[in-house]
Amino acid sequence: MLKRVIQLFFILLGGTLGFVYIPKIIVLLNFGEGMPEWLASPFIGMAVGAVIMTLLTFWFVDSLVHLMKTFEDRIMKAPITDVLFGTLGLIFGLVISYLIQLPLAALNIPGISNVLPIFIYFFLGYLFYQIGSRKRDELIGLFHLPARSKEKKKEARSELSLSETGSPYKIFDTSVIIDGRIADICQTGFLEGTMVIPHFVLEELQHIADSSDVLKRNRGRRGLDILNRIQKDHSIHVNLYEGDYDDITEVDSKLVRLAKESGGIVVTNDFNLNKVCEFQGVRVLNINDLANAVKPVVLPGEELQVQVIKDGKEQNQGVGYLDDGTMIVVEEGHRYIGKTIDVIITSVLQTSAGRMIFAKPKLLEKAL
Repeated sequence: MLKRVIQLFFILLGGTLGFVYIPKIIVLLNFGEGMPEWLASPFIGMAVGAVIMTLLTFWFVDSLVHLMKTFEDRIMKAPITDVLFGTLGLIFGLVISYLIQLPLAALNIPGISNVLPIFIYFFLGYLFYQIGSRKRDELIGLFHLPARSKEKKKEARSELSLSETGSPYKIFDTSVIIDGRIADICQTGFLEGTMVIPHFVLEELQHIADSSDVLKRNRGRRGLDILNRIQKDHSIHVNLYEGDYDDITEVDSKLVRLAKESGGIVVTNDFNLNKVCEFQGVRVLNINDLANAVKPVVLPGEELQVQVIKDGKEQNQGVGYLDDGTMIVVEEGHRYIGKTIDVIITSVLQTSAGRMIFAKPKLLEKAL
């Protein structure tokens, strides 16, 4: 549809230019001598101009449509404050350019009075657009400072003290949303403060939900359902962060940058992201750490009953699971696959990736 509209615009433009200028060009170049008068008609010129512009549109219209869609995508991804203040800056720059152009037009210097205003319009428009979009926070501060009343100052002081002494932002990543346990944790009140859902995380969730792979699609849809559940709970304060970092492509890197700039805490169950945050000095809450902390404590020497369900990585090992999902590696448990046996805990290994229990069959212990 956009392509057709652009083509129609340039066809009308070509017809208009042909109606006005082609007859004059014919007369100027003496092409009209020996030719019928109707060939120099403005309507013939309009038809010729429309045909010429129609042929030209097939050459450049696709590139123009692509450029417009790219510009549209950048505008849609940009925060609304950037677009608003950038537009105001552009208007201000064009007004200043117009005021500068008036004395230049009065001087009527050949060449300069006609060409220089075009450059001034472009340069000042672009300059003030960048100033408006990049300096929006400072401009907001300038606009609010003179008109701030005593009551507003009091409110500002209370907000400042709240941000200094209150809980930092909790910034969710994609993995913790898909996992689903975060909704129950928020409802219990163990996480205080504002829960931040970055827009780029929401885009990644939507991309996963639109995947052609059934498993990925189901995971993405479950993540979106979890977000809706959290947002509908009025006891949970949720904030959607609209900003983005165009110079960064990885979502995890954007989360780390956002946590650094806002002083927030990344909430995740991604082991690798956990390590990256620790390395860069960003506070992180790992849901797996919380799950491990509330699991029943088992100590070496205790006895458990477990069903061995498959082989382990090492020779003669068997693997079973507790009710909470904790994996138990049973030495010499290969022969007991499919059976429920009593085991004795030998050691416990606990990391951010989860907890692993090593044990050996009680029958083997008695035999020794």
